[in-house]
Amino acid sequence: MDSPRPVSPNEWEDENNFEASLRPSSFQHFVGQSQLIENLQTYIEAARKRSDVLDHVLLSGPPGLGKTTLARIMARELGTEIKITSGPVLKIAGDLAGILTNLNPGDILFIDEVHRLYPVVEEFLYSAMEDFSIDIILDQGASARSVNLKLKPFTLIGATTREGLLSSPFRARFLIQEKLMLYPAGDIFKILKRNSDILKVDLTDEGAGIIAGRSRGTPRVANRLLRRLRDVAQVRSDGVIDEKVAKSGLQMMGVDENGLDNMDRKILQTIIEHDGGPIGLKTLAVSVGEEEDSIDSVYEPFLMQEGYLQRTPRGRVVTSKAYRALGIKMNRQVSLFDEIEEDD
Repeated sequence: MDSPRPVSPNEWEDENNFEASLRPSSFQHFVGQSQLIENLQTYIEAARKRSDVLDHVLLSGPPGLGKTTLARIMARELGTEIKITSGPVLKIAGDLAGILTNLNPGDILFIDEVHRLYPVVEEFLYSAMEDFSIDIILDQGASARSVNLKLKPFTLIGATTREGLLSSPFRARFLIQEKLMLYPAGDIFKILKRNSDILKVDLTDEGAGIIAGRSRGTPRVANRLLRRLRDVAQVRSDGVIDEKVAKSGLQMMGVDENGLDNMDRKILQTIIEHDGGPIGLKTLAVSVGEEEDSIDSVYEPFLMQEGYLQRTPRGRVVTSKAYRALGIKMNRQVSLFDEIEEDD
């Protein structure tokens, strides 16, 4: 049997470029989030007319909805460069100082997972965001002195899946705050049809409808399913993703007709085994073997929007719809107290 052929760096680069090609490059090609797009276009146009930098922007919402893509589009619309980093990477103020001092006028600094910034780094950003200046400490001990360094005006775009974890002083410095919502199936359908043309995949409307209904309202999930179904169609069919191929391929990947995947079902099953809840997030995370952040920001938004799960002051509870989806007879009643949404 032949050994696997090594993949060259050029091939890796081609694959990454191919993946990037699925991202819309302008507001015109961005499907969905219509009110948010209209707002951003207005703010950008106003900044252009004033010959001013765009105010700092906070984009929040579940992962995979296009926050990074929107940041790239904003940079392109403004005709500026964008520097991309993430909160956990910036461990000390010096890491951020080097980035800030290299920004040109009007450039965009995009920080993903901005809620995970270390406190010392977050506080270092305050003066940079408000006054476009930073204080740098030179030397040590008795000879230490602070030097105020002026920065070129820039725009900070922060992306977060946990807006509630941002401190109030930090959040208040973002004068533009927009929240991305899960996409309706109709928008996901349009995204799939567009990307199938880019991928050169023969995707029927029926096949696209099946995928769209099971993509959790998330373009990233839809694109992942589309690429895997492309493989299924090439190996098991004639290369066409029709309704039959879509259904069989999604079943192979563990995605059922309700769009629930294996972890979704495990979460719901676990709560049901705890008498339908309430169950705390920590207990739930340990029981299913998943991180608390992942449950809170990745799985719960979809389960709650679709009506399978509710947050209450006492913990998570499942609804009658979850019992039906898993084919389990419901033996408890959801009280009015359970239906009060938890404030966490």
